[in-house]
Amino acid sequence: MVLLDELGHRDAAEFIQGDMWWPVDGRRFDLIVANLPHCTLIDPHLPGRLPTWSAAGADGRRLLDPFLEGLDRHLAPRGRAFITHNGFVGLDRSRCALARAGLTLEIVLTMLVTLDDEELARMTPSVLAAEQGRTIHRYGPYAFAELHIVEIAAVGQMHSAG
Repeated sequence: MVLLDELGHRDAAEFIQGDMWWPVDGRRFDLIVANLPHCTLIDPHLPGRLPTWSAAGADGRRLLDPFLEGLDRHLAPRGRAFITHNGFVGLDRSRCALARAGLTLEIVLTMLVTLDDEELARMTPSVLAAEQGRTIHRYGPYAFAELHIVEIAAVGQMHSAG
């Protein structure tokens, strides 16, 4: 909220808390922004992190899938959503889920984020093994994961489409 105040947009924003889409049932929005927990951790309890930091489950999709499944009911016809999406939780799987609802996903920005030793030790072993060298990269003693900012819109309504 501090950033919205600094930018002069706080009056235009509405903050709603609740169980996924339930608090906004029946409403549509021009813009939806989300940064859902979606790290693939078999033990999400990391010292110094809130329990909600990774309530995403072993595949990282416990919150991501219901969010994507409800998005088409809450985006206005020309609306857009921007979300963070870890590369190692199945970008293609998200694209397929959105396509079934008539939505498309495009990567707007990709960055590398650090994975510390505690996170790596708690990551789902099958995900870690499958994604090493693909979306999880090691440089000497350091590990990084691809994190995407993605834009979601109705097919034909994507910003780059005009």
